[in-house]
Formats: sequence, structure tokens, C-alpha cells
Amino acid sequence: MEYIKLGNTGMRVSRICLGTMTYGKPTERWPWALNEEQSRPFIQKAIEVGINFFDTADVYSAGESEEVVGRALKDFAKRDEVVLATKVFNPMGPGPNDKGLSRKHIMSAIDASLKRLGTDYVDLYQIHRWDYDTPIEETMEALHDVVKAGKARYIGASSMYSWQFAKALYTADLHGWTRFVSMQPHYNLIYREEEREMIPLCADQKIALIPWSPLARGLLTGKRSKERNETERAKTDNFGKSLYGSAADFEIVNRVGEIAQQIGVSSAQVALAWMLSKPAITAPIIGASKPGHLEEAVEALAVKLSDELLHKLEELYQPHPVLGFH
Repeated sequence: MEYIKLGNTGMRVSRICLGTMTYGKPTERWPWALNEEQSRPFIQKAIEVGINFFDTADVYSAGESEEVVGRALKDFAKRDEVVLATKVFNPMGPGPNDKGLSRKHIMSAIDASLKRLGTDYVDLYQIHRWDYDTPIEETMEALHDVVKAGKARYIGASSMYSWQFAKALYTADLHGWTRFVSMQPHYNLIYREEEREMIPLCADQKIALIPWSPLARGLLTGKRSKERNETERAKTDNFGKSLYGSAADFEIVNRVGEIAQQIGVSSAQVALAWMLSKPAITAPIIGASKPGHLEEAVEALAVKLSDELLHKLEELYQPHPVLGFH
């Protein structure tokens, strides 16, 4: 395993982050989620292969993901040896204050997450999306207070417009509040719109980039085609259907497969090796739901792509509308 500093901090994380949206229990929104018994071996295997970075969110399986992840990490690792990240924003109940980035919700949500995770603090507390209904000053001050209370070591953000992220950074700097140290953008070989503004902004500001969906909801593994585009998850993943599936997307999938065959590795490893070749990328967030997924991802660290192969992977790209948060 390789380790890298998380942006401009002194904290080191594995170059592969395990995303835990898959773990918790099946619900109406997450019918493909694994239950606790099925989930635990993947978390244990992640520890064994050197992954120390785990990403969850309060909304995953309506809080069950945090509970499953918290119990597993307590059993398989020492708390100070792992970097635990969670998120706040999405609805956690029917009430008008059960969502968003108000001071009221953030203060309630961090305590609820810590209780479910069974820990006194998270290493990285992230806003899951931008809240158009709350002043950014209120959000940034509340997050600053969460850090000062010892409930989070660092704060981060996920998909939003670059101007919004710049405004958040500026607001924190203006008031002397805690700054975001990471951005979790939607980024992969099929969707590269973040290369226009967000990635250059993060590189300039020394912000860690930990992309979600580096394998495009599994599309870049090459196990789905335009004709057979339905895995069990894909059948019920309406959000995923809104992101990918054009003819141009599948041309890239096919190109990844050709290069994988040419150099003797899997399509998933080619897609991850492409991402890991980008200097600004800290750690892609990968999901693992079947035996071998984690080992395959870690082995991608050793796959080095030539400039010629990188060009071949990138030359088919077609611009996309903003996807994943808009």
C-alpha cells in the first residue's frame, strides 16, 4: 500500500479509500446494500491490505452504514490507526430541520453520527452537497465549532460548483475559521468535467481530491455493455442511470477493455491507474461488494500507463452536462 498526505494536512491516508455506501442493510432506497454479516469481511480485508481510509455518510442505509462500519473498525483496527470520514446534508428524518447545513442540523448530525459510529470523533467531516437555503457563513462557523469541540479533526466537501467551493474557502479564511482540506468530486474516465475548474482550483489551494465513482458505477469494469447494461444494482440505481449510458460512454468503456487486454490487467485496474496517474488526485473512493474487488484495486497502484496509453484513454472523451449534483 502507498500512503499520501491528505492535501495540505500532515495526516496520511492510503491511496485507495474504501467507500461504504454498499454496507448497512437493504432499504427501499438502497435495495442492493449488503447486510452487516456480508459487509464485515470487506472491511476486515481492507485493513489487511493496508487501507486506512474509510468513507461513509449518515444517509447511507439511513444510518445503518455508520453503525456497521463503526462496529467493524472497532473489532478489526485500532481507532487511531484509521482515518474515518462521514458526511452531513441529506435528509435523516421527516422534519424540516432533519437535513441541510444549518447550525442546528450540523450540531445534531455530528452527535448522531458519532453515536452510530461508536467513536468520540471523526477524522474528516464532509458536507455532502451545497445547501442553497443556509448562508455559507453559518455552515462554516458551525463546522469550525465542530472541529474546535474535538468532534472532527478536519472538514471536507463533496460535489458542488467551483465558485461555491471557492466562496466557502474564502469565507473560512476571512473569519479565521477551519478550512476545507478535501473535495470529493464526481470524476472518472467517462465524466471529466471537473478538469475544467474544480481540479485546478483544488491543486492551486492544495486541497485533497478523493473522487467518488472512479469506476463510473461499475461501468468501467467492462462487465456491462450497451446491450446488457443491467446488474442487480443498476436495475434499481436511478441516480446511476442519470449519469452514464450514452454511446460515447460505451466507446470509452470498450477502449479501456482493449488496453486492459493489451497490457494484461483488468479494465478496473486500467481505469484506476489512469486516475492515480493524475498528480492532483489523492485517493479514489472505491466500493467493494464481491471477493477480489479490494485486491484488484490495490494492485492497480502498480499499474503504470505510458503517455501513449493515457492519450488513447482520453482521446474519445465527449463533454457532458454537469452531472452528479446539479
